[in-house]
Amino acid sequence: MISRKTLTLSLVLIASFAVVAGCKKKPVPQTATAPAATTPAPTAQLTATPETITAGDQVVLSWKTMDADSVSIDGIGSVPSSGVKTVTPTTTTTYHLTARGDGGSTDATATVTVNPAQAAVAVPENNQPMTAEQMFKANVQDIFFDYDSYDVRTGDEAVLSKAAAFLAAHPEIKVLIGGYCDERGSNEYNLALGENRANAAKKLLVQDGVSPNRLRVVSYGKERPFCTESTESCWQQNRRAGFSIDGTTGN
Repeated sequence: MISRKTLTLSLVLIASFAVVAGCKKKPVPQTATAPAATTPAPTAQLTATPETITAGDQVVLSWKTMDADSVSIDGIGSVPSSGVKTVTPTTTTTYHLTARGDGGSTDATATVTVNPAQAAVAVPENNQPMTAEQMFKANVQDIFFDYDSYDVRTGDEAVLSKAAAFLAAHPEIKVLIGGYCDERGSNEYNLALGENRANAAKKLLVQDGVSPNRLRVVSYGKERPFCTESTESCWQQNRRAGFSIDGTTGN
């Protein structure tokens, strides 16, 4: 027979085990940590059209980038994330684009091969020599300007030097220099800008030895566009100083 003291001790032990079991800590579930988001690295493309030219000819640079905060082209400076620009390299040139963003940086290049310019000669074609107009157009080429500017680009100085050399060999030709603008801005503003562009071209021709008496300047503003689309590549074609024969010194 179990004594009352033994029974009481057994009950106390059983209660103690129950308390200990109830106080045992349950394992805390581990929360999975999401991997950190990866910022994509920038991408870039750069093309030059055409890739081979004669000194004095023009090239259209076209580029496109993604995930870039800043984009620049050596020799040109900062540019938009995508766009086009007309350039006139005087020597073989590799254009280098750098795109930078939170994900790093990347590069793209495009090389333009420039062959030396040669004065056009009257080569018979189908037994017909080149006309004076054809000779003029081959040697006296239009130059182009940046937006809202009448500063002659460094590359276009070679274009004007080539024109001056041709005019020196043909002193009888008089030249009309027309100043043109794109469609943006008022008529009055563009007429003044067009005149400044034409005068800038005239100034360099005179510096290269062409008599100012052979050069006449006129501004067409935005009234005679060469291209009618509202795009940057089209506007670039309209920002120019154009040249045409304005008679001869005997007229």
